[in-house]
Parts: sequence; C-alpha cells; structure tokens
Amino acid sequence: MIETWLQPLPHGITLSCHAAGARGRPVLLFLHGFPEAAFVWDLLLEHFAKPEHGGYRCVAPNLRGFEQSSTPTEVAQYRPKFLVQDIAALIAIESPGQPLACLVAHDWGGAVAWNLANQMPQLLQRLAIINSPHPGTFLRELQTSPQQQAASAYMNFLIRPDAEALLAQDDFRRLFEFFTNMGASSDGQGGYGWLTEAVKAQYRAVWRGPPNGTAGSAPGAGLTGGCNYYRASPLRPPRAGDPAAAVCLPREMLTVDLPTLVLWAMDDIALPPALIDGLDAYIAKLELHRIAGASHWVVHEQPQLVIHYLAQFLAKLPN
Repeated sequence: MIETWLQPLPHGITLSCHAAGARGRPVLLFLHGFPEAAFVWDLLLEHFAKPEHGGYRCVAPNLRGFEQSSTPTEVAQYRPKFLVQDIAALIAIESPGQPLACLVAHDWGGAVAWNLANQMPQLLQRLAIINSPHPGTFLRELQTSPQQQAASAYMNFLIRPDAEALLAQDDFRRLFEFFTNMGASSDGQGGYGWLTEAVKAQYRAVWRGPPNGTAGSAPGAGLTGGCNYYRASPLRPPRAGDPAAAVCLPREMLTVDLPTLVLWAMDDIALPPALIDGLDAYIAKLELHRIAGASHWVVHEQPQLVIHYLAQFLAKLPN
C-alpha cells in the first residue's frame, strides 16, 4: 500500500512524498522527472517494499515545484544546489545515520542525482539512472552535436514566459504529445497502452496545480515549477546571446565513484544514444544496459524490465 504525506525539511521546503515499506529498513529513494510526479514510481515502490523483493523502505518525493511540494516563485530557487539540498535533507530524515541502499532517478530527477552522487557520495551506496544524461556527455553533445541541439530544442520552448499557458491549451495536448511523440511504437490500436484514462487523470491533477491553490489560478499552474527547472538550468541548446552557450564544467564536478547502473531506452528521441558514449570516462564502476524498443518513458512502458535490472543491481549490495 502506498502512503502519502507532506514532509517538512529543516530549510523551509516541504516535499510531498509517496512511500511503501517499513521505516527502519534500508532505503531506496526514487526521483521523477518532467512533466511527471512521484506517482510514476508507485509500482516499483510496492514491489521493492515486499519482503520477498528486499523489504526496502521505498520513498518517492515530488521534487520542489511539483504536485503539493513547495513551489518557490524565484527561478533561481530551482538551481541544482537547492535541488540537491532538498534530497540530502530528505535522506537525513528517511535514512538517519545510514546511506541510502540506492538512489534511483529518471530525467530531471537524474540531473539531481548525478549532482548529489558527485557532491555527497557518503549519502548513498549505489546510484541507478534511467534516461537522464550525465552532465559531462550532455554538455558535450549540446555544444557539438546538431542532432542533440535539434532534439533538445523543446527546452528553449519551456523557458518561454508563456510556456505554462501554452502547455495547458487543449486539455494539455502538447504534454500528452510529449509522451506519444518521443519514440517507441504504439500498442497497435492508435494509442499507447500505458497511457490510460486513469493515468491521464493523474497527470492532469498534477499539471493543474495543487487542490489548495488559490481560486482563479492560471491554467497549468502546476507546471510553473517544472518549467522553472529549465529556466534555471545552464544546460540547453545554445542560442545567440544565451549564456548557456558558454558553460564549462570542471572535471571534478562530473566524476562519480559509486557503483552506478545506467538504463538507456534506445528509442528516446530527445536523448539519443550518443549521450551514453564516453560515460566510463566519468564513472569508474559503470553497469550499462541498453533497452531496445523503449522510449524516454520506459518506466511506464516496461516497468517489469526496469524492476528486473534494478533487482539484479541491488542483489550486488553488500550484506
């Protein structure tokens, strides 16, 4: 059974969380991406909380700016250092005095996870990344690859001041097209099998904004936090006059010494497979699995395969 609650953090941010499993057990922490929310991990939370699958304490927060988590109004509050601070504080609450068994992350959650693993490796034993580019290879491809620049052009749409309003138009048509136009084949019936009406309803509830929002909130008010991740990020396709074009990341900010699992869905059109080329230059203990016939939304499309690879990885943890 999934439990949900609001978790205040010492620095004034509150994260709304999903969890399964008993407190006091080794902790798996799951970080979602955009335009998703913590609920995308519910199946995995319930699976790994079961005694026969490790009996972990499994926690998935909504990142700041998503669902009922705190949504600061200043774009600068979505810079990586603040996102890392949130997750480090949550780890201290959920796994006091002990490192996480594993940090599992997808998309923007992975961006946070890469940074945390580099800056605070003592907080986790292992790292598992699903279709979230390493900052070193992502910067390389953004600066040198026309294919990646074209694939990431949507990022420059999401930093527009009217992005939320445009995304909310026509019952969030553009957002649902993010799911159906980012690779992988349909179910043969003109749709994507996982994108049921029930799942769409979960997404709409997140994108519209929290139920306790102010009356008359702008359409798509629940998207402002997520769009602010892009507005605050220096990593996006370069444009004339855009400071993102001049970003340089020192190597000491890019290395990860933890055992790291990377799962890469090969039909991700926003994050092409070139992003996994050269990963071993930054990650000393890399385990990489390529997943054919899956898109950026592989956690939705092939959850059992994700569970399989993650279970194998966790089985290698020391007793």
